[in-house]
Amino acid sequence: MSVVGFDIGNENCVIAVSRQRGIDVLLNEESQRETPAVICFGEKQRFLGSAGAASATMNPRSTISQVKRLIGRNFGEPDVQRDLKMLPFITSEALDGSILVNVKYLGETHTFTPVQIMAMLFAHLKDVAEKNLGAPFSDCVIGIPSYFTDLQRRLYWNAAAIAGLKPLRLMHDCTATALSYGIYKSDFTNAAPIYVAFVDVGHCDTQVSIVSFEPGHMRIMSHTYDRDLGGRDFDEVLFSHFVAEFKKNYDIDVNSNVKASTRLRAACEKLKKVLSANLEAPLNIECLMDEKDVKGFIKREEFEKLASGLLEKISIPCTKALADAGLTVEKIHSVELVGSGSRVPAITRLLTSVFKKEPSRKLNASECVARGCALQCAMLSPVFRVREYEVQDSYPFSIGFSSDAGPISLGLNNVLFPKGQHIPSTKVLSLQRNGLFHLEAVYTDLDELPPGISSKICCFTVGPVQGTNNLNGRVKVRVQLNMNGIVIVEYAAFVEDNVDEQRRDATHSNTEKMETEHADSPHSEFDLTRKGKSTRRIEIPVSEHIYGGMTKAELSEARERELQLAQQDKNMERAKDKKNALESYVYEMRNKLVNTYRSFASDEEREGISSTLQQTEDWLYEDGDDETESAYSSKLDDLKKLVDPIVNRYEDEEARAQAKTHLLKRISDYRNTGDSLSPQVRALILGECERAEQWLTEKSQQQELLPKNIDPLLWSSEIKTREHDFDKTCQMILGAMPSQTHSGDSKEPNHHTSDNHS
Repeated sequence: MSVVGFDIGNENCVIAVSRQRGIDVLLNEESQRETPAVICFGEKQRFLGSAGAASATMNPRSTISQVKRLIGRNFGEPDVQRDLKMLPFITSEALDGSILVNVKYLGETHTFTPVQIMAMLFAHLKDVAEKNLGAPFSDCVIGIPSYFTDLQRRLYWNAAAIAGLKPLRLMHDCTATALSYGIYKSDFTNAAPIYVAFVDVGHCDTQVSIVSFEPGHMRIMSHTYDRDLGGRDFDEVLFSHFVAEFKKNYDIDVNSNVKASTRLRAACEKLKKVLSANLEAPLNIECLMDEKDVKGFIKREEFEKLASGLLEKISIPCTKALADAGLTVEKIHSVELVGSGSRVPAITRLLTSVFKKEPSRKLNASECVARGCALQCAMLSPVFRVREYEVQDSYPFSIGFSSDAGPISLGLNNVLFPKGQHIPSTKVLSLQRNGLFHLEAVYTDLDELPPGISSKICCFTVGPVQGTNNLNGRVKVRVQLNMNGIVIVEYAAFVEDNVDEQRRDATHSNTEKMETEHADSPHSEFDLTRKGKSTRRIEIPVSEHIYGGMTKAELSEARERELQLAQQDKNMERAKDKKNALESYVYEMRNKLVNTYRSFASDEEREGISSTLQQTEDWLYEDGDDETESAYSSKLDDLKKLVDPIVNRYEDEEARAQAKTHLLKRISDYRNTGDSLSPQVRALILGECERAEQWLTEKSQQQELLPKNIDPLLWSSEIKTREHDFDKTCQMILGAMPSQTHSGDSKEPNHHTSDNHS
């Protein structure tokens, strides 16, 4: 059994698997450890992962990448519009303000949501993992950015469900990194916690977490982030520099050409990696646009000067993380630097100045999140036994609740789950209600959120209350911020005290209370008896409406659509395989007719088959270039009907020789056995041997008189049948021998005994 962890990056994805022997990173179909997060729509099928990335340059308008940035976002957000200007595919605004992706597919314009695109990526990664594991699976843990909102987390969960996955948890990227770091460390002591800063500079974002480590325990003390600062922003600095340079030197506007922009961005990404190890680097692109070859050159010093604004921004989440954790720089034991965008030397220097110590690179920068997710999946799965290790994560936003009557008084700033609340966490609202009412979950501090995010999360409808007319009872609502960072109402009940209690309650003010409890005490506040006072509990139905979320019908429709797309892909792949098989067969038979099979085919047969092979080849490159699987299968079957008789003659010649040798050996074996038999049995065996040998000699002589290019008179199968009959007859003769011998022996001793007695 295996459990899987996914790191879905903005540019690449990594799949890690927990096995009994440890954590492994799986290879994709191109034997790469990272799979591009790319979906490309061809004319009749999708190209996913590496295949999609290979098609990106040729088909940029239908190649979808960086979809992680679009999940749960509104089309009109300024940051979204900035992203969309860099992306080549076509988008539009949905009726609810969300984003739609428009692509050409099967001769029509199709529209997909970012969730559907993400589900396609999940399905591809699931397929890659299953091919590696050799078995289906569904349990997994998926890495997500800590700044994801409730809606984005729910939509990620939906995308995984559409792909047939069953996430056991959505895990913050830095939490997964910290787990993969801490669980193997043996130098932590009970004397005092060790504080480690994790800085993850990804493709599109930067996340910083301060983590406290003790033996068998880790606790997230703070999560901070910059959602719009990552490796691609450094690529964009180089891109803008060379766009201006090429416009000046070559009089071309790269921004006006989608393919040229895609190629230059890819070249700038490679250039950035070269500058990480070298002080200077050239840039050469053949026929970038207008049939012009371009050349460029830049020094690392110049690049760092161009990117100085970005470098200064990296220090902001770092200092904020320290402040949120309530720690000074001196308290930090070490700094771990990870992420695909972390290899720029200037980032290391800047972090050294912020934390007063050089960052460490002990972890694999690209694989640590996936490995941590796989470890967490093993810890949550009943299949594995993992050492006891507690992971205490936190939530970076404050959440409050309001009802129909207005905000619910919950203490300081009406916050139910404050920023930094450890998850999972459960709290109970005690409300004076006797009918249907609504509870709305909201973010209480918009300054904590990324720009452009609505304060509204979801609305819960509680009620109606059935079976009571008590006006003084209370509704208790159990609210949980679960381990995925998603707000849910676990349970609601109308709690009705006895008459004395009702009278006493009626004298008090009609207030609302909040109680806190541990997540592992599921019904402690609903005890039917408490301190000798009887209570009655009536369970109340709860329904939820997620602002911007998917309904059950939409989720079911998305699953069905994904299955249809996957089936279309399979049909096209099978058609390609059958076409390749037909093409290979044409070339192979053409060659063998001239060489291997030449003496086994008549001139007429060779001419007819050669003509048919040529016609099939012409058809493949003309009308048959894009046909169905059945069309290719039919053509292949027709060819085999013509060629198989010749192939059979060729193959049977060798098989016939082997069968003759085997039969002669059997004849020889039985002849040698005859020396130890009685004369009568020996005569029978030798007679059978003579007849079998004579039959084989006569048939072989007749066969040798025939040419090879006609069907043989004597097939190998016929020799095998004759051998079987011969062997069966001889065994019958030998099988009767013991009883006859025993009968004779029993008579002779009796005769001699009688003589002696007389």
